[in-house]
This record gives sequence, C-alpha cells and structure tokens, in this order.
Amino acid sequence: MTNLKDLLAQRADIEKRIEAATRQERVDAVAKVKSLMSEYGLSVSDLSARRRSKASGSRGAKVAAKYRNAATGDSWSGRGLRPNWLKAALSAGKKLEDFAVK
Repeated sequence: MTNLKDLLAQRADIEKRIEAATRQERVDAVAKVKSLMSEYGLSVSDLSARRRSKASGSRGAKVAAKYRNAATGDSWSGRGLRPNWLKAALSAGKKLEDFAVK
C-alpha cells in the first residue's frame, strides 16, 4: 500500500510531465503555424485583419417601408419597436392594415 508521501511525489512528477508536454505541444503548434504562414505567404497582420462576409456586408441596409401614415408621411419598416405615431393610431381604434403600403 502506498503512503501519502509517495502519492504526493507521484503527483509532483505527473504535474512536471504535464507542464513539459504542454510546453512541447505549444512549440510544435507555433512551428506548424509558422510553416503554414510561410507556405501561404501570410503575415501576422493577415491574421488580425477583419474581413467582411457578404452576410455581414448587408448589415445596416435600409429596408422598404411596410406601413406609412398618409397624413404625416411617417413610415415604419415593420422591424423593431412600433413608432409612437403608430401606437397612438392603433390605440385610437385604427387597424394596422390601414397603414399598409400598397
């Protein structure tokens, strides 16, 4: 049967081996990354450059109005919170379809 002192020594040995393996894997990973960068002609700035995809390029684009107040010309795309002019009109008894853009 092993005693506490032996188990603690084993744990210390295992921790040292884990640290050595971690260091070696990091060194190997850095070498692999450097090799790939060299192979493809990449620099560090290429790694940090943000590139816009087609999906994110459409962010912030204007959307056609689905609802319009004929009296004031105010419009709403149907996205986001309802504007105050529409809330007031709906609470006054009008229907959403009354403001639909045709």
